[in-house]
Amino acid sequence: MDRLRNKIRDIPDFPKPGIVFKDITPLVKDPAALRLTVHQLLYPFLGREINAVAGMEARGFIFGSLVAWELGLPFIPLRKPGKLPYDVQSVAYDLEYGSAILEAHIDAFNAGDKVLVIDDLLATGGTAKASCELIEKLGGTVEACAFVVELDFLAGREKLQDYEVHSLLRF
Repeated sequence: MDRLRNKIRDIPDFPKPGIVFKDITPLVKDPAALRLTVHQLLYPFLGREINAVAGMEARGFIFGSLVAWELGLPFIPLRKPGKLPYDVQSVAYDLEYGSAILEAHIDAFNAGDKVLVIDDLLATGGTAKASCELIEKLGGTVEACAFVVELDFLAGREKLQDYEVHSLLRF
C-alpha cells in the first residue's frame, strides 16, 4: 500500500484555508498504480453476490466504473442535480464545507439489487451516507462501501455504521 500512498499528493488550503486536500491525480496518472488500486478495491468482494456498482460524482466515477468493468457489472452514476436526462430521485446531505444533493435515475436499480458503493475518499461520511440512502430509496441494498482513501480524523466511518466499509489507505 506504500506504493499507492506515495501517489496521493497533499494540497494545503484547498478548497478553502485549513483543508488539506488529498489529490488522487498522480495515482490515476500512473496506469500500474491505478490498476493496483482497482484490484485492491474489488478484491474483498470477489465471489460475493453483487449486482451493480455505484460511484459518486466525480472521482467515484473513475474508480467505480473501473471496478464495475472488472467485475462485469453495471455502473450506476450518482450525480449532482440537473446532470441526468431522465426522471430522478434525489437525496440532500451536508459536506465538510457545505451541502449538496445526489441524484440517480428512478430506474437505476432493480428491487433487491446488491450494490457496491465506490468513491475515492471517505471524509465526514456525508456523501457516502447520502449515496447509501439514495440506493435504498430506489430499491437497492448496499452490500458494502469501498474507498481509496479514508481520513480517520473526520470520523466518516461512524455515519456508515450500518454498512461494511473497506478503505485502502487511511490517514
